Amino acid sequence: MTSATQSWGLEPDVVESLRGQLHGPLLLDGEPGYDEARTIWNAMIDRRPALIVRCQDAADVVAGVNYAREHHLPLSVKGGGHNIAGLAVGAGSLMLELSAMRAIQVDPARRIARAQPGCLLSDLDRETQEHGLAAVLGFISATGIAGLTLGGGFGYLTRRFGWTCDTVAEMEVVTADGRLVRAAADENADLFWGLCGGGGNFGVVTRFDYHLYPIGPEIIGGGIAWPAQDAGGVLAMYRDWTAQAPPEHTCVAVLRKAPPAPWLKPEIHGQPIVALFVCDTGERAEAEARVAPIKAFGAPVGDIVQPRPYRVQQSLIDATQPPGRRDYWKSEYLPALEPELLARLVEHAGRMISPFSGITIFPIGGALNRLPADHSAVGNREAAFVLAIACAWEKPEDDAANIAWVRATWQDVRRFSTGGTYVNFLTEEEGDERIHAAYGNNYARLAQLKARWDPDNLFRSNKNVAPQAS
Repeated sequence: MTSATQSWGLEPDVVESLRGQLHGPLLLDGEPGYDEARTIWNAMIDRRPALIVRCQDAADVVAGVNYAREHHLPLSVKGGGHNIAGLAVGAGSLMLELSAMRAIQVDPARRIARAQPGCLLSDLDRETQEHGLAAVLGFISATGIAGLTLGGGFGYLTRRFGWTCDTVAEMEVVTADGRLVRAAADENADLFWGLCGGGGNFGVVTRFDYHLYPIGPEIIGGGIAWPAQDAGGVLAMYRDWTAQAPPEHTCVAVLRKAPPAPWLKPEIHGQPIVALFVCDTGERAEAEARVAPIKAFGAPVGDIVQPRPYRVQQSLIDATQPPGRRDYWKSEYLPALEPELLARLVEHAGRMISPFSGITIFPIGGALNRLPADHSAVGNREAAFVLAIACAWEKPEDDAANIAWVRATWQDVRRFSTGGTYVNFLTEEEGDERIHAAYGNNYARLAQLKARWDPDNLFRSNKNVAPQAS
């Protein structure tokens, strides 16, 4: 213990003083559980915190925040550990590891779920679906609710109900000065505004209260795929379809190489495909009528669009993002799907190197567009789609080639962007310019808010908004 802590300038007695304040364990480099706690989904991130607090409750979070501030340690926070930039883990930091804080309470009468920050999407979906209700969450069930929500959040229900953060009723937050406060529209409203999309810049959220909506338990959903030579026609159909589809219908387009999935014909495995992943949460007969033209289009090489539990839909594409691979992304918000953009994406998809890469178009237009641009920090109310150019591979020696493909594709198509980008998809090296792009005109207000709630920038292991003097 002595060498590990002293290498970060921490004397053993000072470390022990923290241990004595905690309900959960304190982990040091070399101790059992340390490497497990610091490991995150993206294998490109390999950083060693000075201390890891495995928080059991909000009191542990308060103790960790106070210790980091008093001893001038960087502070990082791990919820689900699924952020592409590895924001959960800071070298030499005090890391608050929240996976033990996973309690959920569902109030079906009020349609509210109260969830702790260590919960994954699958945890919340499991508890809410017991009541035929759902929160607006993302597409990968192993994602943590905290990072998703604080960065905005979008998923299959976004077209109906807005960004994930649009559906939060209130939060409980540990602030930079170690206070545990409530943030909502009627209390600390400025802090609540900033937490709704402003990332980890303002505190550590120890409780989220989500509005819930009657969804499922069964919906119409699944995937359908065609060979790459049909991509032009499929995407043209997709463009026309999404322009008129009601908000109950979300259809995600993907260009990638076919995985060895049993629902795809064996002869297409490893070959380029175009696929659509459908989730229709409308009335059963209407949903089946809506998906019928998609199922009848062309000659698919696989089709599993059918009635299925909503919980199953929520984990449908989990296998595309397993932990332990090396991952690199670029993303942009799109106002529309221009034919030239789609043609360029098809061309670049043909140059993919890794079989685990993909170009994905997520439709999000609908409820979020009906709110003012400054309704919350997430902004980007003019966006209709999220474009994600995502590459994954297994060997470090393949880094350069795969990263180059992502960057070349992104540089060629970013002219079609709204100018905005999703803060949760920013990679490790993307700094001030891209953070400004993510927040647009809301950035200046975020900087002023930062100066009020975190003037010394304790919370800086994030896509950081620097404090601005008022």
